[in-house]
Amino acid sequence: MRYEGNIFRPFSEANSYLLQCTIGCSHNQCTFCGMYKDRKFRIRTLDEIKTDIQMAKEHYGDVEKVFLCDGDAVAIETDILLEILEELRNAFPSLRHVGSYVGPRSTLEKSMEELTALRAAGLRKAYLGVETGDDTLLGEIKKGVTAEEMLQAGKNLVAAGMNLSSMVLLGLAGKDSRRSYEHAIATAKITNEMKPHYLAALTVTPVPNTILFNQVQSGGFEVMSAFETLEEMKVLFENLTIDNLRFVGIHASNYLPINGTLQRDKEQMLATINSVLEKRDRSKLRDEQMRGL
Repeated sequence: MRYEGNIFRPFSEANSYLLQCTIGCSHNQCTFCGMYKDRKFRIRTLDEIKTDIQMAKEHYGDVEKVFLCDGDAVAIETDILLEILEELRNAFPSLRHVGSYVGPRSTLEKSMEELTALRAAGLRKAYLGVETGDDTLLGEIKKGVTAEEMLQAGKNLVAAGMNLSSMVLLGLAGKDSRRSYEHAIATAKITNEMKPHYLAALTVTPVPNTILFNQVQSGGFEVMSAFETLEEMKVLFENLTIDNLRFVGIHASNYLPINGTLQRDKEQMLATINSVLEKRDRSKLRDEQMRGL
């Protein structure tokens, strides 16, 4: 298979055929993200993409899952995306799942009719980097949208029938306890209103050559301790009120791997966090050397 640059994909897409439709990310300005800083965003030609699909067909024979790389395949014009999805369906008779990272701005640029057509054509799973529901914080991290716009992007994806995974970042506000609390409350609020099917939490990990890393080096941003991130997670859990929300917290960046379905497992999940916080038992947490992105 042909692939330009490093591969990034959600861990839930580990068994998917990775089809590179774009190079890099259409936004690529987030202060914490170092994923695509080494490349300029461009959309691959339809001929290139179709050739890759045929190469994959010859190599794999058939696949059930496909993930559209890189950072924001939904930025591709809808008629081209529909043709890519049709090519995938024709190549892989067993295809049941196509997923993609989606940028909030690119999503908002699609009409509801376009998003619904993409879902009908097979784009089932959308991974949206919400990061936070705090409007001020979204501006500081240069996400490119307001909290209201982020909420609308998520609502549109859900309304189109896509399986939405909202990704948020613990520790994004730094050590300031007041701002950490506001971040957790606002993130719970936007989640309750957006109603994603999955909520995936990661923990801020400064990456070299990013704005955030430079802020840490200069003293402008102080990274939270492991237990402080758990305090933030606790506030988040306490304020999530929607039902049947699958919380996914096993990402390698997190100090305490925790999964569950809210509201069913809420008490158990809070009890796990409280137990660690009360004893301040570092042995219960992922070792710093084992954390990563």
